[in-house]
Formats: sequence, structure tokens, C-alpha cells
Amino acid sequence: MSGTLNKVMLIGHLGDDVKMHYFDEKNCIGRFPLATNETYISKQTNERVTNTEWHNIVVRNKAAEICEKYLSKGDKVYIEGRIKTRKWTDDKGIERYSTEIHCTDFTFLTTKSESQENHSNQGPSSIAPNKNIEEPEQNDDLPF
Repeated sequence: MSGTLNKVMLIGHLGDDVKMHYFDEKNCIGRFPLATNETYISKQTNERVTNTEWHNIVVRNKAAEICEKYLSKGDKVYIEGRIKTRKWTDDKGIERYSTEIHCTDFTFLTTKSESQENHSNQGPSSIAPNKNIEEPEQNDDLPF
């Protein structure tokens, strides 16, 4: 096989609300952290160990607006996309690198009732479960 593949599939919980950045009337980017967990039993201590990995998710334009509208901190979501590393210079002139997941598809996995329970302190929430970029209608099939 001579081709290459850059594809990521994640199921996790939002670590914060979607933060939007608008460039002009047509273009915007939404960013949010996504936590995935790995749990196993330690052979040394026989105790359950959980490791959390944080991912920086980037969503563009209409998909970003949908995520901002329907996703909140703690919600569970399936993300599909590609890994992209970008280089930037901080305020002190030091070169930094950020690894991001550029989202190409997503499915909301938190139901409306679960989201309302999780966010009852924030008032009623309007979560539309199982929405994705191309097909914004209800779809109960999981992508795996």
C-alpha cells in the first residue's frame, strides 16, 4: 500500500464548553478539550487504575456552530477527524507546538435527559443527541 492515512476516532467527555473564534461573517472555529479514559487493573497492586488523556478538538464553520449550540462541559461525544500539529511562537518568543484533532464528523452521545441531569444547575438544556455534520437529522446508529 503506497498511500497514507491520518484518521482519529475518539469517544470522550467535553472538559469545557465550546469556545468560538469568528474570523468574518462566514468563517469560525470552535475549540474544546475532550477527555478519554483508559482503565485497567494493576498487576502489582491489583487495584483499578484510570489514566485520562486530553485532546484538543477543532471544529470549523457550521459544525462549530452546531457544537456550540448543543454541547456543554461533561457531555459525551464521538469525534472523527485527523491529527494536525501546528507550530507557533509564544509571547516570550519561544517556539511551541500544539497537537490538535481537526474534526470532520461527530455524533452526540449524551441524551437530552442525561444532559439536563448533568447541567441542572445551569437551567434547562437543549441537547440534540446523535447529530453529525452531514446528516443533521436523528440517527440512532453508532458509527462503530
